[in-house]
Amino acid sequence: MKHLLKATMLAALMAVPAVAQDTITLRATANSNENDEDYDGLVVFKNYVENASNGAIEVEMFIGTQLCSAPDECIQGVADGTIDIYISTSSGLANAFPYVQIFDLPYLMSDDRIAEEVLTSTGLTDDLRRRILSDSGDTVRLMTIGNTGGWRNFANTERRLAEPGDLAGLKIRTVVADLPQELVRALGASPTPIAWPELFTSLQTGVVEGSKNGITDIMGMKFPDAGLQYMTLDGHAYMGALWIMNNERFMGMDDDLKRVVVDGFSALQQATFASPKRKSIEAYEEFVSGGGDLYVPTPEQKQAFQDAAAPVYDWFAANVDGGEEMLQNFRDAIAQAEESVNARRSAEME
Repeated sequence: MKHLLKATMLAALMAVPAVAQDTITLRATANSNENDEDYDGLVVFKNYVENASNGAIEVEMFIGTQLCSAPDECIQGVADGTIDIYISTSSGLANAFPYVQIFDLPYLMSDDRIAEEVLTSTGLTDDLRRRILSDSGDTVRLMTIGNTGGWRNFANTERRLAEPGDLAGLKIRTVVADLPQELVRALGASPTPIAWPELFTSLQTGVVEGSKNGITDIMGMKFPDAGLQYMTLDGHAYMGALWIMNNERFMGMDDDLKRVVVDGFSALQQATFASPKRKSIEAYEEFVSGGGDLYVPTPEQKQAFQDAAAPVYDWFAANVDGGEEMLQNFRDAIAQAEESVNARRSAEME
């Protein structure tokens, strides 16, 4: 019996290196923090993939700028294979793949239910996956599109924004991407590209007087302490989170593990859909209790914002390669989603 036990233990010890050698390690990064929806999604992804693969896949999470900082650097890391998984906003991917800025086109998707239908059931994500693969030379693969912060709204340090004209003359922080700057110009304000880590000080010192962000980001960064006290819930853009992966890494897996990974990204997507909804409740309460002015435009006022933003659609169609086709594809996906969701709504109300 002793000899048998020794032989069994020896066999087990000898098997460990083989198991470790076969384990696939995925390095995933999000340039955010542990209070962010991106982190919530990655935790769900890691838990699902490691368990469903029975340990054949291990996910290492790098939150912040440990692996890369600027979006272009991170995207190149995915293309090169030094990073396996990265999450970016549409603005962050705009330099490499300008057509993903469709998610920054204002006032096209009306609510969460429509946006989530567009991203899960219309084929738009599959179309974007094919385009990104082609334009990256089959190095970058779009895995899923979730949410990172709810909806973008205008917020500022000066006054309530009830009409488009109320933005006139304000310096509004934007990212470097062109489309958000075009939107701010169309509404009569001055776009001012500022790096995210510098925004608090820029608001505090008057370098900018406003921004366009989701409430969880605003409260997470404590922008009201820098004077950001007015917010208009115009919901001009859904904050899409595009999760990309090194394509060679993914295609090198067998079909069973590929299925685990794509199912893991589906679970991640659902987690990022849900997280901003919950976190925004407390964030809005905190904003108002701190003296913040929270304004909901009337339907007529929201239509006025949409009408004022119309030149942005023309700019996108004319200035982005394939922009006219991509804009039409987006509108078609939204129409398809509205038809499907409204049919279910009607059935649910009978």
